[in-house]
Amino acid sequence: MINVEDWAEIRRVHRAEGMGIKAIVRRLGISRNTVREALRSEGPPRYERVSRGSAVDVVEPEILGLLKEFPDMPATVIAERIGWTRGITVLRDRVSELRPLFVPPDPCQRTTYQPGELAQFDLWQPDVEIPLGFGQTDKLWVVVGVAGFSRLIAAWMVPSRAAHDVLGGMLVLLGQFGAVPRKAVWDQEGCIGQWRAGRQVLTGEYQTFRGTLGMTAVLCGPADPEAKGVVERANQYLETSFLSGRRFENLADFNRQLEFWLRRANQRIHGTTRVRPADAIWEDRGAMLSFPPVLPDPSWRFTIRLPRDHYVRVDTNDYSVNPRFVGRRVDVRVTLDEVIVTCDRTEIARHSRCLAKHQSLLAADHARILRAMRVQAAQATALEAEVEERDLTVYDQITGAA
Repeated sequence: MINVEDWAEIRRVHRAEGMGIKAIVRRLGISRNTVREALRSEGPPRYERVSRGSAVDVVEPEILGLLKEFPDMPATVIAERIGWTRGITVLRDRVSELRPLFVPPDPCQRTTYQPGELAQFDLWQPDVEIPLGFGQTDKLWVVVGVAGFSRLIAAWMVPSRAAHDVLGGMLVLLGQFGAVPRKAVWDQEGCIGQWRAGRQVLTGEYQTFRGTLGMTAVLCGPADPEAKGVVERANQYLETSFLSGRRFENLADFNRQLEFWLRRANQRIHGTTRVRPADAIWEDRGAMLSFPPVLPDPSWRFTIRLPRDHYVRVDTNDYSVNPRFVGRRVDVRVTLDEVIVTCDRTEIARHSRCLAKHQSLLAADHARILRAMRVQAAQATALEAEVEERDLTVYDQITGAA
């Protein structure tokens, strides 16, 4: 057989120098038929070892018969049934090759997405303890989203899995996308929705959120992980490429490091699309929905009458409020980062949200107001104690009784 070097030289002198077959034969000393074959061939010559067959070939009909009746039968059981006495590895390989012939085809297939069509979202819990302050740590959750067409990854760590926190994180992700995907695909999460009686039932918070943005909501069915495989692979990518070897001071530090890493990660050439997500997002964003004039506010809100101790409780923590508003009804708004208290639309308290448990947080200005009120109260009490008592003998002198 002609080697690759001779094959390449024959084709070169024929195509580049216009040399005929007879001239090639004289120059290279190769037979005329070999030269003709090299010029007619579409590819270089390849050596192919002649297969001598395998010992499994003899028992293959028996294996097929067993798999036809029992597609899930293990290779070890098949070996016992057919009386196999050789090594199990070669038999196991043949069984693995034949088994798909009798297993129902997987209905899943590779899906392509149109620009702006959808984004997949999920909750990922990194296996790392995040410092919360006051000597406490906990494993928090990250809202992860991937734009289907561009494969741009967006992510943000949130304080909890409650609806107001998850939707607040989702709003941050949409800001990283730069527009609103037409469809949002979620798994069945308690704060998002569930499948019930064959239909998806969304929570009121999520209905309000997606209705304000104009998005279509899609919930994955039970036991259907492939429906959001894009974001599942992003979770794995975050686990292996972002999390490894990192330390975090708090939630804010985690998000700072994550945001910086995502900028670099979205610059890589994606293995499926073969383009950079940071470049493809422009076409994706152009087909998405624009943000509405007023964005949804997923904050947690409630109203309470301010008790005498001038604190409001959020989760397990107590936050101080201006003590001059004790007894009045106040509105509390809890965002991802802050706890804000207002009375008649006037802000009377603002705290950074504490993620540690069972803490009392007193603002410095509230402490000063409280001290001033105590001083005023003490002075008022002292004035009442110093009221002059008139001598009763004065009345006796006036009436002449003395």
